[in-house]
Amino acid sequence: MKVFPELYTSRLKLRKVERDDLGALLKYANNKKISENILNISYPYKEEDAAFWIDLALKAYVSGERFVFAINLKEHNEFIGAVGLSIDTRHNHAEMGYWIGEPFWGKGLMTEAVKEVLNFGFHTLHLHKIYATVFPENNASEKILINSGLVKEGELVDQYKIGDVYKTVFQYRLIKYEYEK
Repeated sequence: MKVFPELYTSRLKLRKVERDDLGALLKYANNKKISENILNISYPYKEEDAAFWIDLALKAYVSGERFVFAINLKEHNEFIGAVGLSIDTRHNHAEMGYWIGEPFWGKGLMTEAVKEVLNFGFHTLHLHKIYATVFPENNASEKILINSGLVKEGELVDQYKIGDVYKTVFQYRLIKYEYEK
């Protein structure tokens, strides 16, 4: 795909991450509540972390490894979060990851974004499966997955080591034929 797609929902525009998003990324990602639930967001989240993430997102698109969408409210052009697919072409599936700034929690915006990216993954990228993991204590994120139609597939015990602590995650999935039902 030569041009990064823009996706639209009733309230959101999902677009390519830009270097100009750095300030808003710092504003929303530098939040302990977010870092506790997102593996690649540290706290405190510094300018060099944000610059690295933006650069990584842009390079991953060029290489075909990942589509990372900046989430914007339609009426504003400010970055408020991100949703992405990490593509595994060999197995024709992708892992979905997402987060949104705390002022936007509880409004259904993330579910709206996730549903649109699922549609993109299945109908544009023709993926067979999309999956996501969530920490058991992250009830809000788990609700997003359930409300988006994903099915709990299993529990991955001690899947990630964060500092000196091993963390378990729940894995959710959606297969294209399940999505089409």
